[in-house]
Amino acid sequence: MTGVLASASIVRSIDQFFGAVGKFFSDLAAVHWSALLLGALFFVLNLTLRSRAIFNSMRAAYPGTRIQWRRIWGAYFAAVGFNNVVPARGGDVIKLFLAKSSIPESTYATVAATIYTEAPFDITVSIFVLIFAFTQGVFPKPPDFAKLNAFDLSFLASNFRLTLFLVTVIGILGVIAFALLSRRVVAFWQRLGQGLAILRDRHRYLRQVVFFQVLAWLSRATAFWFFLDAFGIGGSVRNVMLVFAVSSVSGLIPLAPGGVGIQQALFAKVFARDGAHAIAYSVGQQIVVAALTAGIGLFAVLFIFRFRSFKEVVHAGREDRAAEKRGVAVPPAGDGPTAGRSGLRERV
Repeated sequence: MTGVLASASIVRSIDQFFGAVGKFFSDLAAVHWSALLLGALFFVLNLTLRSRAIFNSMRAAYPGTRIQWRRIWGAYFAAVGFNNVVPARGGDVIKLFLAKSSIPESTYATVAATIYTEAPFDITVSIFVLIFAFTQGVFPKPPDFAKLNAFDLSFLASNFRLTLFLVTVIGILGVIAFALLSRRVVAFWQRLGQGLAILRDRHRYLRQVVFFQVLAWLSRATAFWFFLDAFGIGGSVRNVMLVFAVSSVSGLIPLAPGGVGIQQALFAKVFARDGAHAIAYSVGQQIVVAALTAGIGLFAVLFIFRFRSFKEVVHAGREDRAAEKRGVAVPPAGDGPTAGRSGLRERV
């Protein structure tokens, strides 16, 4: 019965999504293109500033190593672009591989830790955003998520026992993996600590990470303001905060690319008074952001890292991870389509 209901929910979500897409394209004449362009530019600025914050964290982790910002920038855009068109956040793996390949003698644990130095500030801001949204009377409370027309969100919310079971299984598997790797735990924690080096220098962290994150959040807010204007809803502090809240919730369940379905359902609920404008906005912003980031990400993959496709990057990443497990080093990617996948040598 659960499977039948889930299938029906998926079909309904797909139908509603493509109906909203049709509504968006039929109302293209009503879109304010200048506002849409400005929104796109500020969104790119937002991601660029974030890549700079991660770059600074990597410099702190590898102080004696030359790191090129353009490669970290390219890795960041490639990941965001991939995540916006492919489900399950596979772009995070791409970002990790491309960033690691851009830093000689680096490790996945250290690079992953540097990427997540942005998390404390982002989580803090997201909490305040959600608190604000829940007090506005239009943003659904968690118990009401099951009533939304979004398969992944409503299915998990209405099947609490299954969700709890999945979380428990993931936790147990994590403990088992930790136990199996216990012989390498000391080295792992050392590498992890190296990646978090910038957190131990409070002034540097505030100046080189938090400062750029603040600018990135402001740029993202400006982008959303212009997107709201472009689709006729109207930019305001309240509306931008509600968009932030929708993005935060959709980011928690990465089953669909770019949170498609969840964002559409939440936007339709939050901006219900705007009727047709809400329907167009619910997919219009996603289409613009997905096309923009995927295009820039593909450009980075082709011309910065010299791969021929996202698929080739994923394949190279798998080989690189396997090589690291075997204790061999792989030269940095970027010198050609086979870079990072040839010339294996024993690590001294």
